[in-house]
Amino acid sequence: MESSSSASTSSSKTVIKRGTRILSEKPFAYVLKSKYRLERCDNCLEAGKVLKCSNCRYVAYCNRSCQQQAWTLHKHECPFLKRVQPRIVPDAARMLCRLILRLEHGGDLERGYYTEHGSRKFRDLMSHYAEIKNDANRLEHLESLHAVLTEMMCDNKNSSSSIVPNKTELMSIYGRLITNGFNVLDAEMNSIATAIYLGVSITDHSCQPNAVATFEGNELHVHAIEDLPCLDWSKIYISYIDLLNTPAQRRADLKEHYYFLCVCSKCIDPQEMQQMNAASCPNRNCDASVNPELSECGSCGAAVTQQLRLNYEEITKLTQSSLDSMKEVAYLDMCKLCLAKQAGVLHPLNVWHVKTLDAAFEAAIDVGKWSDALTFGQQLLPGFAEYHGAWNPLLGLLHMKLGKIQLFERRYKEAVHHLQEAQRILTVTHGRDHRLLLEQLRPLMLQAKHEMSC
Repeated sequence: MESSSSASTSSSKTVIKRGTRILSEKPFAYVLKSKYRLERCDNCLEAGKVLKCSNCRYVAYCNRSCQQQAWTLHKHECPFLKRVQPRIVPDAARMLCRLILRLEHGGDLERGYYTEHGSRKFRDLMSHYAEIKNDANRLEHLESLHAVLTEMMCDNKNSSSSIVPNKTELMSIYGRLITNGFNVLDAEMNSIATAIYLGVSITDHSCQPNAVATFEGNELHVHAIEDLPCLDWSKIYISYIDLLNTPAQRRADLKEHYYFLCVCSKCIDPQEMQQMNAASCPNRNCDASVNPELSECGSCGAAVTQQLRLNYEEITKLTQSSLDSMKEVAYLDMCKLCLAKQAGVLHPLNVWHVKTLDAAFEAAIDVGKWSDALTFGQQLLPGFAEYHGAWNPLLGLLHMKLGKIQLFERRYKEAVHHLQEAQRILTVTHGRDHRLLLEQLRPLMLQAKHEMSC
C-alpha cells in the first residue's frame, strides 16, 4: 500500500461505472489466523470439517484437492511447524516464514498485475525501513519474531543451514508485511487471515474511498463504489482503517501503522470532528448537533449549561471505558446502561453513541434478543451510512442482518425492504456473482417475498 499521492499511474479512457470490478487478485502469500486453524481450511479458508496434515499436525485442509494445492509451499514450512509442536506459532511469525520461503523459491520474480501492463513485484512494495528502524515498538516485535523464526527454521545440528535472512533483510520483509498486509475477511466481515497482494498494493488510502476491497475465499476483489472517468490507479482509493473513528484517531492509526498522515477532506474538515463528538441540543424540540464547548446551540440558541458539559464528559468517559472493556465480547446489559445514560446528552450521530449501538446490536444477536437487536439495528443505520458511507459492505450487511431478523419475526414487508437495500449495496461492493449474494442473500429474499405473498 502507498501513502498519499505516491502510486504510479496507469490509465484507460474507459468510463468505470459504480459496481464495476476493477481488479481480482490471488495472494502472493497468506496465513490463516491460528485461532481458526482447526475450524477452517488452511488453503481455501472455508469453514467446516477439516483434517490435519499427517506430518506437522498443525495445519488442516477440507479435502485432498486443497491439500495438494497447498503442498507447493507447505512442503517447505511443514518441518518447521512440526519442530515447534505443540506450541502455536504467532500469525506474524508464520507469515514471515511463508514470505521468506516464497522469496527463496522464486517469488522474488513474481508479478501482481493491476492493469494489462502495470504490475508490481514484492520488492516494489514500500518497506518503510527508516521509520521502523526508529520505532521502538516495531523493533521489539521484530526481535521476538526473529527469535521464533530462528527456533523454527534453524537446524540445531547445523546452524549455518538456516534460511532466516539477516536482520537488515528481515526488517525490510517485515516492513513490507506490516504496511502492505490485508486482513482477509469472511462474508460477515470477520478477519480470518492475513495476506499480501502485489497488484492491489498500488492503491492509496482515503477516508472517503471511491473503491472497496472484498474477499471470496483468499481471492481479493476491488469494486468501484463511485463512477470513475477512467481507470487511473493514482486516483483510486480504498480505506485502510476503521472509518468509525474520529479524524484524530484515524490519523493517529495511519501514522502508527502506515507512517503517513491522511490529508483527505474528511480528516481536515473541522465539522467532521465536531459532529463525531457532538452533544444533543438541550432543547428537546431541536435535533441539531451541539458543540459542548460553545455557549449555545447554533440552530435554536438553547443554552449549553455547565451541568450539560459535566454530564457529557462523564458519559463519554464511561462509554469509552465500557467499549474498551468489551473489545472481545460485548455485553448487552453494559451496552444498555451506556445507551440509557447517553440519551439526551450525546447526539444520535455522536461516534461513541454509534459505536455503543453497534456493540449492543451484536450483543443482542448473540443472546437471541431479537426485539432489542431490531431496535438497536434500526437506530444504527444513520450512523453507519454517515461514517462508513452509502456504499460500504458493513452497511449492506447491517441491512441484511435486519432483514434476516425481521423474516424470523414474521415481519415480512420490513424484511423485504432491508434485504432489497442489502442487495442494492452488496451488488456494488461484492458483485452479483459473489457467494454472499448467491448463497445467503438471495434465498432470504425469495423466502421473504414468498411469505409476504401468502
